Amino acid sequence: MRIAMLAPIAWRVPPRHYGPWEQVVTLITEGLVARGIDVTLFATADSLTSGRLVAICPRPYGEDLSLDAKVWECLHIANVFERAAEFDLIHNHFDFLPLSYSGLVSTPVLTTIHGFSSERILPVYQHYNGRAFYVSISNADRHHTLDYVATVYHGINLAEFTFRPDPDDYLLFLGRIHPDKGTAEAIEVARRTGRRLIIAGIIHDQAYYEREVAPYLDNDQIRYIGSVDPVHRDQIMGRAAALLHLVNFAEPFGLSMVESLACGTPVIGCPRGSVPEIIRHGETGFLVNSVDEAVAVLPAIPTLDRQRIRAEAEARFSAERMVSEYIQVYEEVLRRVGRR
Repeated sequence: MRIAMLAPIAWRVPPRHYGPWEQVVTLITEGLVARGIDVTLFATADSLTSGRLVAICPRPYGEDLSLDAKVWECLHIANVFERAAEFDLIHNHFDFLPLSYSGLVSTPVLTTIHGFSSERILPVYQHYNGRAFYVSISNADRHHTLDYVATVYHGINLAEFTFRPDPDDYLLFLGRIHPDKGTAEAIEVARRTGRRLIIAGIIHDQAYYEREVAPYLDNDQIRYIGSVDPVHRDQIMGRAAALLHLVNFAEPFGLSMVESLACGTPVIGCPRGSVPEIIRHGETGFLVNSVDEAVAVLPAIPTLDRQRIRAEAEARFSAERMVSEYIQVYEEVLRRVGRR
């Protein structure tokens, strides 16, 4: 089986700091290669892989703003489709744009839909529904007008996350600084309870950061430490009393929740999108509908079994499980193409 893995080029594969789609791509790619599958990774030229790397974009445009994103995306996507005949299947992690090339080649295209940025992109998915093949990353993120081969939850490299049974007393927010992700709500929980809060992640909405976050930073009770690399992420997650994930949108998946569970750290999250599929209320965290409810459940956090939380991550969210399920999806797609 010869797989072309089409990665985004906003960040390197694997990402140095932020880059959830790129992180999933590297785990799938490395897992497939370890099982003897021939994988060619189409990514930025500075990417790292044990498979075969093909690159046309020299660096991530998220790190080098002199690169025009649309120009390099155009060249990057065309590169894989111009070589489509070399592969049995193209696994697309680049959102909707590559679908517009799929009708020009006979190689089947499997797209993992990492979420819908807007309803406005749906016409592309709908137009190629039935020709291309779709995987959802949670049942909540499926759109009723589309057909899917499977739902495959993201997996993580569990070895990168250290189980810590004895945490500190601070709370953690880890994610994009954006209204969707609930940074302001996390701050409000900290202010009401007097608990320390560490905020980590890239600033995705500068105006929101200046208005809702910066005024409350005192470098003591409430601290913003920027984006974190994997080692620092493991440390701050494992030592946190809880991860606050008070999202204001239908979260397609939410890797930070799974990473938190792998450290044994419970999650307090709003039951929007995939959150109820990941967090078991009263077992691996708490599902709350408001800041008031988040404040109310905080005293119960120490009653949760952190070893049980880690075991949940091992059972449901390993990279090995994700890779096995994608191999099954590849086989199903090739079977359908052969029948077609």
